[in-house]
Amino acid sequence: MKFSNIILAAAFAGMTGVLPLSAEKLVILHTNDTHSMIDPDDSDGLGGVLRRKVVFDSVRAAEKNVLLVDAGDFVQGTLYFNLYRGEVEQKMMNELGYDIRILGNHEFDNGIDELADLLADSRAEMLSTNYDLSKSVLGRKFRPFTIREIGDKQVGFIAINLRPEGMISEGNYDGVVYLDAIKAANAAAWWLKHIDKVDAVVAVTHIGYDPTMPPGDKLLAEVSEDIDVIIGGHSHDYIKPDADAGARLQHKVKNSAGKEVIVGQLGKSGKYVGKIEIDLDDLSASYETIRIDSRLDNRTDKHLAAMIAPYRRGVDSLMNVVVGQSAVDMPKESMELLNFGADFILERGRKLADKVDFAIINKGGLRRSLPKGDITEGMIITLMPFYNYVNVLDIKGADLLETFNVMAADGGNGISDNVAITYDPASGECVEVLIDGEPLDLDHVYRLATIDYLAKGGDYMSALKRGKLVAKGKNVLYDDMIEEFRHGSLKGKIINPSPEPRMKPL
Repeated sequence: MKFSNIILAAAFAGMTGVLPLSAEKLVILHTNDTHSMIDPDDSDGLGGVLRRKVVFDSVRAAEKNVLLVDAGDFVQGTLYFNLYRGEVEQKMMNELGYDIRILGNHEFDNGIDELADLLADSRAEMLSTNYDLSKSVLGRKFRPFTIREIGDKQVGFIAINLRPEGMISEGNYDGVVYLDAIKAANAAAWWLKHIDKVDAVVAVTHIGYDPTMPPGDKLLAEVSEDIDVIIGGHSHDYIKPDADAGARLQHKVKNSAGKEVIVGQLGKSGKYVGKIEIDLDDLSASYETIRIDSRLDNRTDKHLAAMIAPYRRGVDSLMNVVVGQSAVDMPKESMELLNFGADFILERGRKLADKVDFAIINKGGLRRSLPKGDITEGMIITLMPFYNYVNVLDIKGADLLETFNVMAADGGNGISDNVAITYDPASGECVEVLIDGEPLDLDHVYRLATIDYLAKGGDYMSALKRGKLVAKGKNVLYDDMIEEFRHGSLKGKIINPSPEPRMKPL
């Protein structure tokens, strides 16, 4: 087979990286998108690294051949990351004993130089098959694949990442060259099966199960021939082993040769651990998930708890400072939370510039729930944890329509209360856009408030890059919101956002 990519071919030649083990069954424990969830989630009590270690230690004690794998986005989502910039998460990954890790998009949130420093101490083998990192500061830390020996069998692991453009902030991934995910995966798997003669190939991915911007794991499985198992991340899909036959998320997907490929993913925040068993004699595989809950609390590791304790004091100091009140629960991805976020962006935009028409925000920019009752400073920081700033743009209606279509294809996003959009879910296109009750004028120049991540084309809203920057906030978004609660329009107000969707499917 002739590889189209010289870098892949050169990197594959002579690579073994074997770890001798001693049987014909391999157990893979896996996680994805744990997002700095060191402690259990305060919204449902699930997750936590202390509990996760109980599961890992238990399976390792019961099985001879166990590998622990993470599919990316191990940072960003709690105050542990905002305060300590990944230090805690990296220490936990080492203490939990991860064997193989790949990159997620949020690993780049503090820039590639800081990421390189953070990963310098990683004890896990770091893989990336379709990122050429040779000209980046990450180059020496990563390999395109690895092979592990289990008795007289061999298992190859590859790592497939998403296209950084439109998902990772510009300037944060300098030196990273993206290689086509499908081509790189199939080339690597073919090489491992036909040249290195491995018995099975496992693709660890951070591309999502079936994203609106393909490829995803489902497509990768369908077009592959040599991949046996896919361990996925990014889309926060929880793939249940016992899903109904008609369910959208299936853990068995037939490849191009009609063979079933196991596909696993565990939602987010470390609330589940995946367990995949591969029988290397007949290449059959099974998939199950393990719930990380309070039943594990009586067996937690005291040494690990002592490591976390000093960091937790800083987290608790912010989580206990009340700044506001809510009349209702606002679960993550609820209309209440999305509407609250969009209206807040409009409020801040109108303090930066005159005649701001409306605002948009991406639902992925809101990372946690807000409870009924007290809202704390720590909650606000973890609601909007990114280093984003409010931007005000002048932009033509035609570019806005293109942006709204991207938002519609994603099932709708956040818009301020003076905008109403109806879209066709089948085509992912808008059929009606009203701003202050008037139809969108494709030739008119509107004044839009949003966040700089979107203004620079994030979440694939590339049309926003055609807008002209009018004003930019001086503070990161969460500081702006805390300011509004303490001294601005939200001071003394019990917030009660509308539950009505503003982007509605036909």
